Amino acid sequence: MTEFRTIDVSGLPSYDVSSQSPLWWGQLMITFIEGTMFGILIAAYFYTRLRMDVWPPPGDQYPHLLLPSLALVPLILSCAGSYWASESAKKNSRLGMIAGLLLNLVLAVIALAMRIVEWHSLNFNWKADIQGSYVWAFLGLHTFDYIADLVFTAVLLVLVLIGRYGPKQRLGVHVDSVVWYFLVLIWIPIYVTIYWAPVFAGSQQ
Repeated sequence: MTEFRTIDVSGLPSYDVSSQSPLWWGQLMITFIEGTMFGILIAAYFYTRLRMDVWPPPGDQYPHLLLPSLALVPLILSCAGSYWASESAKKNSRLGMIAGLLLNLVLAVIALAMRIVEWHSLNFNWKADIQGSYVWAFLGLHTFDYIADLVFTAVLLVLVLIGRYGPKQRLGVHVDSVVWYFLVLIWIPIYVTIYWAPVFAGSQQ
């Protein structure tokens, strides 16, 4: 019979607040899967564009560029807060985690508010035509993840504020930064696809 070998890992820490944590790697793999999904959606968008003689479809206006471009500023700057919180979690700095999480939340909410305002300027919805379906798929999927992580970040902030945190919550702060970096990074090609591609790769009759 096959002899099974076991390793005693009881001495290892349950929650290692670093990139060596299995939870950190697990979250990284999840972002890879989601990134692949968005990559496929972007590829489908441009494939559809190549099959169309007129783009955006008749009746659709070119998207406004000013507000979504300005919204990139607080969105990108919010990574500084996420980084601050992550590094503070490694050092078990309560004040640093509070400041970083709060900065991340404030800037992220500002960027989200600007995005919602921009939605009202779109002159098409998800069922209007193929471009509407793509645009609202991008916006819907990314914003869902965006809001979900905002809620998670807010919960972490409350736990740290009231002092109910330990290695598990500190690891959560560290892992949360992975999610946030992904959301910001993946938004850049989505932003280019939604707002700039119709201008530079479009054609209207």
